[in-house]
Amino acid sequence: MSGSLPPGGKTALKTLAAVAGVTRTGFYPKKNRDGTPRPGAYQHLAEAFERRVHELQQAGKVVDPREARIERLKAEREELKRRVADRDQLVEQLTGFKQLAISRPAAQHEEIERLRRQITGGANVRALPAAADRTAPYRSCS
Repeated sequence: MSGSLPPGGKTALKTLAAVAGVTRTGFYPKKNRDGTPRPGAYQHLAEAFERRVHELQQAGKVVDPREARIERLKAEREELKRRVADRDQLVEQLTGFKQLAISRPAAQHEEIERLRRQITGGANVRALPAAADRTAPYRSCS
């Protein structure tokens, strides 16, 4: 009841009995041979212990360090699940962007090839002759 628990212990009568060095059965009521109830040897301690634990729980304090750890791990698990879901969504978006980035140059290449075939295929498009001396056909305006 001092507030410290042994490693691996819970806030329970079993741990209290182990720390006190007594059997658990001493914390519970007994029956006489005629069937009438009588208090256990340490029943008053068990009731005080349970009352104190209940008061601490009502005050919002975490009495059992194992329970505090469980709650912390649950919160951490939820945070990790949220982060994984966010990452999955980002991966999905980037995969779509990658597909688009790959398909655009391929489509542009196909369009260039189609236009080249159209030029060489004798269609209505003619290639302009290149100037022999690479000068402007007229004098500059300046």
